[in-house]
Amino acid sequence: MSTSEPPPPPSAPSTGTRPAPTAPTAPTEHTGTGHTGEDGPFGWLRALGPRGRRAFAGAFGGYALDSYDYFTLPLSMVALTAHFGLDSGQTGLFTTVTLVVSAVGGAAAGVLADRVGRVRALMVTVITYAVFTVACGFAPTYETLLVFRALQGLGFGGEWAVGAILVAEYAGARHRGRTLGAVQSSWAVGWALAAGVYTLVFSLADDDLAWRVMFWTGALPALLVVWLRRGVHDASTATAARERDPRWGSFAAVFRPGRDGVPGLLRTTVFASLLSTGVQGGYYTLATWVPTYLKSERGLSVVGTGGYLAFLISGAFLGYLTGGRLTDRLGRRNNIWLFALLSAVCVVAYANIPHGADTLLLVLGFPLGFCMSAIFSGFGSYLSELYPTAVRGTGQGFTYNTGRAVGAVFPTLVGYLADSWGVGGALVFGAIGYGLAALALLGLPETRGKELA
Repeated sequence: MSTSEPPPPPSAPSTGTRPAPTAPTAPTEHTGTGHTGEDGPFGWLRALGPRGRRAFAGAFGGYALDSYDYFTLPLSMVALTAHFGLDSGQTGLFTTVTLVVSAVGGAAAGVLADRVGRVRALMVTVITYAVFTVACGFAPTYETLLVFRALQGLGFGGEWAVGAILVAEYAGARHRGRTLGAVQSSWAVGWALAAGVYTLVFSLADDDLAWRVMFWTGALPALLVVWLRRGVHDASTATAARERDPRWGSFAAVFRPGRDGVPGLLRTTVFASLLSTGVQGGYYTLATWVPTYLKSERGLSVVGTGGYLAFLISGAFLGYLTGGRLTDRLGRRNNIWLFALLSAVCVVAYANIPHGADTLLLVLGFPLGFCMSAIFSGFGSYLSELYPTAVRGTGQGFTYNTGRAVGAVFPTLVGYLADSWGVGGALVFGAIGYGLAALALLGLPETRGKELA
């Protein structure tokens, strides 16, 4: 994309009279045209403009706290297993139920975002996952906890898709990949916060109380909602475009096949759902079972597990930022292809490190976190660009969260396979997901450089 300014219009011939004063031009919400001020490491942030930066902060905070609430379960899994006397299949079911229900919540949040606006839908999702995360801490039985965790998934499913769309509609095509990659990096921030609180809480309290305290801290997102109500607004150009299109918030539109030379969205929806399934199947396998693997098969202490996770999480944070930049440079498809391959290789290598090689386990955690996160960086921009404004929430909410629901089968399979293969051996199953993601890209177009309304 050219970085030069468009030439000024030619001057009108002089008529000897004073020209009528012109009304001042309203500032744009984003530029995305390559001004000098948009260059440099933080040019993407300046390009958003004041309102866009507030939207970015809201989406970043919401996704970080979404991540924090999600990881309270995997980090507490060993304590929950002992407290309720669970087997591997039952513990894997926690994740599966959360992710399956999140598909319903995500699809509903996408439609809501198209019908009532991005910010309002974002607040609904944040309140939902906060309330039910806290409720998990009061669960008296395994069955009650399973129900509360499922309801937490309703909010968890919708937050990312709605927040990503909100920011995508402020970002110009030049920086959209790295901007959404920065939003995605907040997942690592929330993960790190959860790991830090886990280390502190489980070091100070008995396991039977500590897991409850972890869930109670999930009330933090409620503070974000107050700020969202006061300072964040939808992009006005996208709102206007959405309201002009009669299809807004329509599931029928995202499943309509092409006919009479008019392209439909059915093909896009099918292949985008497969892409999301593959990437998230691999990711949630690792996110759910690596803490248990480190503790049960590697014999690491609570503090030791936190140290190993620090390498994994720091790799994830840098992976999100790097992947965001690469998705702008290489294109959306090439970035996903590259990191699908690298993630699969890392999973196999990580699960087959021989016992006693704990230093190698530590070192390999960094590239594992880097690759499995960098593949996500292009998702926010790619899915936003695949759908028109009127059904962007519906399309992105459905495809991303369908991937979560179907990909949720992977952690459960690992749970059942762990009894015979061991957790380390079963983790290799996650590599299959990345292969599916690479194949799904064959049915999707490249969208780099596409402007959104």
